[in-house]
This record gives sequence, structure tokens and C-alpha cells, in this order.
Amino acid sequence: MLRRSLIGSTLIATTSMYNADNNNRANALDKSSTIGKMPNFFMSSEDDKEVKGMPVPSKKLGGLSNKIRAVSKVMDELQRDLMQERWDLVEEYPNQLRSYVPVFTAYTDSAFPTDIPTDKELRVALRYEVGRFFASLERFRQATNRKAIDEAYIAYSDMSLHFDRYLRVGGLYTFYDDNVSLEPYYAGNENSLVYADPKKDPALVRDLIVLIQGPEKGKTGIVIGLYMDGSDACAVKLDRVKGIREIRVVPRSWAAKRLGEQDPDDVFLLPRSA
Repeated sequence: MLRRSLIGSTLIATTSMYNADNNNRANALDKSSTIGKMPNFFMSSEDDKEVKGMPVPSKKLGGLSNKIRAVSKVMDELQRDLMQERWDLVEEYPNQLRSYVPVFTAYTDSAFPTDIPTDKELRVALRYEVGRFFASLERFRQATNRKAIDEAYIAYSDMSLHFDRYLRVGGLYTFYDDNVSLEPYYAGNENSLVYADPKKDPALVRDLIVLIQGPEKGKTGIVIGLYMDGSDACAVKLDRVKGIREIRVVPRSWAAKRLGEQDPDDVFLLPRSA
């Protein structure tokens, strides 16, 4: 049986790999990338039994989990207002999100409170993601002050990615998808996916897409950012599953525009507060 010492070593390696610049973005659960790769299992704090998929936070959180998940709704509302270029509304979000700093701090310190190696390293990983989230938020604030829409999209994408990783590392996902790859389901059945050729008509921010390559082939979402760092990558916000919208950074050739009549991304259905 794998022991906690092995899991702790994995988490230490994970944390050290997080110390890369923004050119080395990795998904919350990347089964192939060596950057930001998350282990596929964790140990609970109570015993040596293997727990599949998710870290196991303390049960003494006093509603902090719901407060952290509430940030997801704020991020959805921000996506809506940013994509509609409502700068008068967008400029209010940095202060709103910064008000969650004490909540992130309290959850980080309370979710994994023991001195066992796994808990210590999970706290380190969570603090890293919080730091990157708020650093991206500052870049977002600066971009919106200049009304630099492309830079704002990139900063928003990075905020979304680091928040997604915080949810994953913090055991806040409401589900665990243990599929290794969806590609075999589409072998010999490519016509079931209808999309534009990404080479001739590449997807742009706000376009609804379907992933046509990679382990999550067939999943749908919306492009939220195009990286201009030479990586030819884009950030995709996948459609909602059990309340969660996962973030993926993929090659642009993997994200193809969906064809035909489509329902709008669900953030555009959110009512605005009076």
C-alpha cells in the first residue's frame, strides 16, 4: 500500500512545479502535463486507507466551503459582464473579490489543519493558488482600467484557472471524473461531433466550442481567453457539471467552434442584481 510519505513527496513535487511563470499554465487535473500535475488520489487524515480522487478536508469548517464555492457565482457574473464589455460593472469586481481574502485564508488554515505531511503540503499548495489568483486579479484590475479587453480576458482566464485548482486541491469539487480518456468513445464515430475546422476558422473568445482532441474529447464549453505568449493555447470554461465549471488550457487546435443553433453560455442567463 502506498504510504503518506509517498503522497507527501508527490505534493512537494507538485508545489515546486507550481513555481513556474504564466507561460507554464496547467489544468487542475492534468494527466499528461508535468507542470502543475495533481495526484490522482490522496490520504485522509484519519487513517492509511486510500481515498480516491479528492482530498478530504476537515469537517470543522463552519460554512467556509459554501463561502468559497460562492466565488464561482461571482466569477460567472464577471465573465458575463466582461464579455458584454460592461466596464462600469466590471470595475467593481476586483474589490468584491478581494473581500474574500479572509475567507480563503480561513479555509486554507482550517481545511487541512494537522501537522501530517499531506496536510502541510496541501496548505502550501492552496496558499500558492490563492497568491496566483490575486496576482492575476491585480493584472485584471490594471487591464480593465485601460479597457484592454484582450489582456483582461487573459487575466480573467488565469484567475479562473487558479480558482479551479484551488477548488480541486481544497477538496471542494462536487464530483470526481475518473475517465482516463474519452477519445475511444469517438473512434470511428467522428461524425457525431459537428464543428468548424479550427485551422480555417479558429475559435475566439466568447465562441462556444467542443473539444475535438485530447482525453476530454467531446466535452463542450466556451473560450474565455487566448494566450499571446507563443503557446497558441486558449482557456476554455467547460459546461457546468454538478455546479462546477472546470477550466482547461488546451491548444487552440483542440477547441473547435460548434456549428448549428446553440443555447447561449449559461452565464448570460444569470439575472443582474438590482
